[in-house]
Amino acid sequence: MTEFLAALGLAIVLEGLLYAAFPTQMKRAIELVLGSPDNQIRVIGLCAAGLGLMLLLLVRG
Repeated sequence: MTEFLAALGLAIVLEGLLYAAFPTQMKRAIELVLGSPDNQIRVIGLCAAGLGLMLLLLVRG
C-alpha cells in the first residue's frame, strides 16, 4: 500500500508541475479531450493503462 500511495503522490506531483509550467497548453489539451468522441477517449485511456501496466511489469519483474 505504501508503494501505491508513493506512486499516486508522484503522479499528482507530475501533473501539478505540468499545470504550473504550461497552463495555456494544458487548457488546450483539456479542450481537445472535451471535443473528442467518447470511444476515442476510451481507446486512448485503455492504451495508456496498458502501457503503464507493461512498464510496471518491467520494473517489478
